[in-house]
Amino acid sequence: MPNAPHLLRVDALVRWAAKEFTNSTTPLLDARVLAKFAFNLDDVSLIAQGDRAVDEEAAQYFRRLVERRVRAEPVAYIVGRREFWSLDLELSPGILVPRADSETLVEAVLARRAHALPHRILDLGCGSGALLSALLAEFPNARGLAVDIDPEAVALTSRNLARLGFEGRAQALQSDWFAEVSGAFDIIVSNPPYIRTVDRSVLACEVAEYENPIALFAGPDGLDAYRRILAAAPPCLAPGGLVVAEFGEGQAENVKHMAEGAFPGVKTAIEKDLSGRPRAVVIDLLETRD
Repeated sequence: MPNAPHLLRVDALVRWAAKEFTNSTTPLLDARVLAKFAFNLDDVSLIAQGDRAVDEEAAQYFRRLVERRVRAEPVAYIVGRREFWSLDLELSPGILVPRADSETLVEAVLARRAHALPHRILDLGCGSGALLSALLAEFPNARGLAVDIDPEAVALTSRNLARLGFEGRAQALQSDWFAEVSGAFDIIVSNPPYIRTVDRSVLACEVAEYENPIALFAGPDGLDAYRRILAAAPPCLAPGGLVVAEFGEGQAENVKHMAEGAFPGVKTAIEKDLSGRPRAVVIDLLETRD
């Protein structure tokens, strides 16, 4: 990457950085996020103080962040933060980056369950704890358990639950899916790995090179995690319970078929994301198939 010119204004540095991010689909957004982090600004002050002078030391720090992004490191890992459902989550390198498409799962739950009830929620493969945190924010009387096989993810989720004020209502546990889980839950949510192992070569570099493979890949057809989850889920779901799980492109029919096999007689549905793509399977014990 060419050396940045001696640009010592915030807005000039942002424009320069955006031009450097030739492999990003959101170059200006990336540059703005890094500038806010480097110069300790919020959205309003980034605009209002665009002509603010930046000393050389601060500018050099910003340039180092830009170099990391040019190498395809995810912005969320660089700044150690990611917003999900308007919640500010801490994020550690390697932990799956929460994406806006996964908010579809939260919306699907909210549309189907009363907010005031004391639901018991299980987040399988919690990563950063994004799904459980979002649901606890919307269900004030709910309690939750987040599980992940990765001890670093468990520790990160615990920190996020504490930062967001949910530690009194939830905990994180290291578990290989349901292995260490006991009891029955009213709501089970999961964003499991669902990428086919053969597809690694076609993934974006920032995903393939930086995110933990254990959170991404699930066998030759991408469905290994679903086989395990759906086989073990029925006895862990309370009467009238709800399961919402994310899947990948082209997997809707197979996942729906698997869900119907695991919960015979129960109506399953496919939820679409904001782009209109099938995104999640919904298994609702309150609804039966005709």
